[in-house]
Amino acid sequence: MAADKRVLRSIETVDGSKCVDLFIRADGTHGFEEYRRDVEDARGWFPIGRYADLSYATECEARAAAIATVPWLHERVTPALP
Repeated sequence: MAADKRVLRSIETVDGSKCVDLFIRADGTHGFEEYRRDVEDARGWFPIGRYADLSYATECEARAAAIATVPWLHERVTPALP
């Protein structure tokens, strides 16, 4: 993550292989990015979503966009119907 961004929240998959970071930029806009990591690769997280350049006025808007865009995140935060 670039120095001009500060992560506000990071949400991981249950197995820890993917995450979505919600962040705020130095200019006050918000955004999100999806990352993955491989257990056998010690280099850490790699961006895979290409969403980081999208801009939102609030963290709530960025979170809603992430939930609508990233399938596993949508499934994780949306309760299953009976």
